Amino acid sequence: MDSTFLHFWNLTFIMIGTIVNTCAIIAGTFVGTLLNRGIKEKYKEVLYTGLGLASLAIGLNATISNLPNSEYPVLFIVSLAIGGVAGTWLDIDGRFKRLVNKHSHNSKHLGEGLSTAILLYCIGPLSMLGPVISALKGDHTFLFTNATLDFVSSTIFASTYGLGMILAAPVLFLWQGAFYLIATLSSSAVSDSLMAELLIVGGLMISGSGLGLLNLKDCKTLNLLPSLAVPIIWFLLKSIIQN
Repeated sequence: MDSTFLHFWNLTFIMIGTIVNTCAIIAGTFVGTLLNRGIKEKYKEVLYTGLGLASLAIGLNATISNLPNSEYPVLFIVSLAIGGVAGTWLDIDGRFKRLVNKHSHNSKHLGEGLSTAILLYCIGPLSMLGPVISALKGDHTFLFTNATLDFVSSTIFASTYGLGMILAAPVLFLWQGAFYLIATLSSSAVSDSLMAELLIVGGLMISGSGLGLLNLKDCKTLNLLPSLAVPIIWFLLKSIIQN
């Protein structure tokens, strides 16, 4: 029992950055939900617009800033094409939004808001590099910084969409936990080159969510999720061939 408790304590300590990030989203969601009850519909529309513009800017910044670091300039195009076709065939976006909205009585737009929030929380330099650096160097600075940003974002999201936005918290925990686990098992598995490709594709997905929030174009962004697997498979095959 003592050994099990000690192992759990050590795991909690080394993943403290991810745990704090997750708790920040939960706390922000509760704060935003309290604010939600006193916000008139016209102000919520303004928040929709603000979130849309922010998503568009964050996504484009992630893509443009990482394009010069790409070793394969057309890989992101191939990734979006293959991933988009696979995601559309599986109807990931439609299934997700129907499932969420079916169980939501407070916001008919919860599915749209939740998909955008998950992308913003998970697809970003701080959220993806943070757990890797935390695993390899024990430095949680990136994740603590990300937690602060996510607290503010989750407050705004919840003030617009309600308590259902708390569902993004466990998704973030599992996402960052996966990066942490992979980095722990193999320090070379998550290379800078792979991270750049993921951020390029992820940035475009976030931008697509922004266009949806602005009512300019419903990009069905979740259908593009399989696109993130294409660079991973490419680099894995490259590693196998070289060895």
